[in-house]
Amino acid sequence: MTTNARLRALVGLADTGSVRAAAQRLVVTESSVSSAISALAAEVGVPLVDRDGRGVRLTPAGARYAEYARRILGLHAEAIAAARGEADPEHGTVRLAAVTTAGEHVLPALLASFRAEHPDVALGLEVAPRDAVWPMLARHEVDLVVAGRPPDRFDAVVRAVSPNTLVVVGPPAAATGFDPGAATWLLREPESGVRATMEALWSSLDLDPPRMTLGSHGAVVAAAMAGLGVTLVSRQAVEAALAAGTLVELPTPGTPLQRPWHAVTHSPATASTELLIAHLLAHPELGWRRPPSATRR
Repeated sequence: MTTNARLRALVGLADTGSVRAAAQRLVVTESSVSSAISALAAEVGVPLVDRDGRGVRLTPAGARYAEYARRILGLHAEAIAAARGEADPEHGTVRLAAVTTAGEHVLPALLASFRAEHPDVALGLEVAPRDAVWPMLARHEVDLVVAGRPPDRFDAVVRAVSPNTLVVVGPPAAATGFDPGAATWLLREPESGVRATMEALWSSLDLDPPRMTLGSHGAVVAAAMAGLGVTLVSRQAVEAALAAGTLVELPTPGTPLQRPWHAVTHSPATASTELLIAHLLAHPELGWRRPPSATRR
């Protein structure tokens, strides 16, 4: 078994919590997973797993090594993509990750436009909460992230920005005598950047309103349309509902909020990733522009 296969076995165990589930994910036998992790432990020189009842769990050393394994695997995949893209960018690969709203409402038009001009570039997209997409980039599991502002001290480069306006919306009936302190607010999952912004808005207004957590962007918007409450959301994500009158913007102190989208890559990026960056900057109708300066975080 190759070193990469052994590392994938360890990451699979870390992600799934069991040898059986890791084997199912990797489409190998359970004994192959166990042998791979034993070989890694012998190479490292410390135990990577402990017995846990009838199963196993990672030791602290194993959990630490698994994080490096993710980076090694991601960087190796990036290296292959970079080499192939350098030889022929038009037949390369771009791995993208985006927060939910961007993945659902910003990237489809961009990727369709790019695919029309570069049909042989393979595209992959992961849609996940904010707290998940940045680690993907840090571990070199993706080439480009579309999300809000990168975390502080994040080693990456902002390549382009696009406007994103956050507004408070609710059903038409909520507009009459709207009181942001009394209304029920509909919340996204705890890892959501929009939820963090909403909570910061409450703090700035000294509000402690009733709230309901629904756990996803789609559920929150549907609940607002059904009359369950109000929420803070990207205007881009609810344009159709606002135009149809099933949702209305609700005047709230401190809003609207400008939270631009950021397209972020490593430096250097792969040649095929550079094709995508060049495309979005060359098509102003897509809404992207260069940042004031290439920003390393």
